[in-house]
Amino acid sequence: MYRISKEHIIYAMSKENRPCLQVQAGSKIVFETYDCFENQINFEDVVAFQELDMNRINPATGPVYIEDTEPGDILAVTIEEIKIAEQGVLTTGPNLGVMGNEIQENMVKLVTIRNQHVIFSNELHIPINPMIGVIGTAPQKGRISCGTPHDHGGNMDCKEIKEGTTLLLPVNVPGALLALGDLHAAMGDGEIGVSGVEVAGEVTVTVNVIKEKQWPLPMAIQKERIITIASEELLDDAANRAVSNMVSFLIEELQLAKADASLLLSAAGNLRVCQVVNPLKTARMELGMVYVSQLGFSLCEYINK
Repeated sequence: MYRISKEHIIYAMSKENRPCLQVQAGSKIVFETYDCFENQINFEDVVAFQELDMNRINPATGPVYIEDTEPGDILAVTIEEIKIAEQGVLTTGPNLGVMGNEIQENMVKLVTIRNQHVIFSNELHIPINPMIGVIGTAPQKGRISCGTPHDHGGNMDCKEIKEGTTLLLPVNVPGALLALGDLHAAMGDGEIGVSGVEVAGEVTVTVNVIKEKQWPLPMAIQKERIITIASEELLDDAANRAVSNMVSFLIEELQLAKADASLLLSAAGNLRVCQVVNPLKTARMELGMVYVSQLGFSLCEYINK
């Protein structure tokens, strides 16, 4: 097993980033991570929030070079375990999140994480649902901030990127250059206040490579469901493309007719919002694995776990 210190961080995903680790497919890796503020917030201090170094937001640990991966391959990242710290932070304020036009002052809320719950207040204890906010590979060209989601992954803030999920990401450059960070102890769909329960921690993943498949990415595979994820400037466009991606997968991989694929999603699928607060909005289309497996799909055919 390999381990990457949280000191190896990047703020943008790019093929120019120098790998901090090189591994073979099938390797297990532990990523240590900062929270999305790079652990800059230690007190419920609004002044400190206003003085944050915004150039240090959403750091991702990595990148990792996976041997024998080439552009056109698919990187399969199986999330084995997410460990989170015992304290998290939430923030919101003017011009932040959905309600930012109605909030007059910045707010910082530190919360304790105890007994599998976020202690939001004496009265409110929220069950944890640890997940990864930022995870992606290098784009083919240019630099994409770790705070921005797109087809390479990035800041998708999808709460289904959690333990037990295998996330499928595109390989755009040799080695893929995988990086991740921005853990949440708890987050609701939408992340409407601009933050979940931001938390430091560590993530254990296994990486594999799928070759000769042209699936619409990013995708997530779970025991219960298969998910297509899309990010666009407008939420409507993100939702439409998440649906279109799932339809394409059902047509190309499972030989459904387009009309049947559309009807199946309408009858049994779930279209959901991931987040509405990042530079691009993110939506996901979910379909129960029971239907996909009946059509003959199994991820185990493509990766060795």
